[in-house]
Amino acid sequence: MNTKYSRIGMSLALFTAATLALSACSTSAGDTDVVDGAGPGSGSAAASAQPRVSLTYDGGVYVLNGETLEVEADLPLEGFNRLNPAGDGRHVLVTTDAGFQVLDTGSWTDAAGDSHQQEPALTDLVFEADAAGHVVRHAGKTILFADGTGETTIFDTDALLESETTLPEVEVVEAEAAHHGVSIVLEDNTLLSTLGNADGRTGIRVLDANRNEVTRNEDCPSVHGEGAAANELSVFGCSNGVLVYDNGEITKITAPDAYGRAGNIFTTETSTIAVGDYNSNPDSEGYLLTELTFVDTVAKTAEIVDMPAGASFTFRDIARGPNDEALVLSSDGSLYVFDAETREITDTIPVIESWDGPVEWQDAHPALIVVGDTAYITEPSSNSVHALDLATGEVVATTELDSAPNEIAVVTG
Repeated sequence: MNTKYSRIGMSLALFTAATLALSACSTSAGDTDVVDGAGPGSGSAAASAQPRVSLTYDGGVYVLNGETLEVEADLPLEGFNRLNPAGDGRHVLVTTDAGFQVLDTGSWTDAAGDSHQQEPALTDLVFEADAAGHVVRHAGKTILFADGTGETTIFDTDALLESETTLPEVEVVEAEAAHHGVSIVLEDNTLLSTLGNADGRTGIRVLDANRNEVTRNEDCPSVHGEGAAANELSVFGCSNGVLVYDNGEITKITAPDAYGRAGNIFTTETSTIAVGDYNSNPDSEGYLLTELTFVDTVAKTAEIVDMPAGASFTFRDIARGPNDEALVLSSDGSLYVFDAETREITDTIPVIESWDGPVEWQDAHPALIVVGDTAYITEPSSNSVHALDLATGEVVATTELDSAPNEIAVVTG
């Protein structure tokens, strides 16, 4: 099933108005595609919780206090390592050569609501995986994907909190073939997982709670990235559009360009709009992008929106805000705020110095993570990380590190 995909431009008048108007965002709490919970300044009932920010650098991992950005720990670790919150508010999964290694950030809130802090530590616990890849958190599950085998590993997110010495019980679902992929588990235990092999990636398949295949769609070349929007309408990016899974049916939304790659998808549990990066030039060099895709998961339509002239970003520079807005950290140093429903820029907030795109995607370059009303923004050129209060547009904390930060993950404590 193919449905509408269109393109709209960002007018100069709209860009000018947005640049001049630094209107404040609402302070009501909301879910993001990154982690759940409240960051500094959120006004949440869980204000006693202390978030922690984890950052990789060439040779280790920093763990910072999420409120003051003071360094809590500097943990040696060789190689290029990626970071993903485990979803329990305390742990981060570090993708190492061995698999997904558990980093205890040392901050958590117990069932009684009491906050605890201890020294962060890189534990000996490892979810073994051949070429550890994507981590997804949804519906109380944490889902790991091993690119070297295509296996999906699933565990109850909160189970990781129950023992500091052993890993939780897991379910492992085999793939038809190894590929760089991703999986998500829905509330009814339906599993959505990508399809592919050594020659390329082709689409997704849907497995029921007994892991019997229900349906599949293989019209999604280079499938990459996923996100579950409101009511669990789930989106996967393709190099010729997107796939939307809706209650047993997969809909293909074909891109308006012969090559139209949606590579990464950003959703919230309260918005029916998914936001992704978009590239319509198969011959483009480097990793800077200038287009966004806004997918209406109910209408099964999508629109392409151009960034203003001179503004570009990478896959690390999109997030969703506390009111479901789309946030884009641009190479001109500003944070652009989009209304996801109207696709209009409602705010432009200067944050860091302008920056150049990376030569390789693994190279350190600015990244954006949002928790509650706080946007955490890295600035590798100055070895810095900043905490921006989205309600006021003010930077409320900054720290300069000894090394350039690269990957970032935030837990709520």
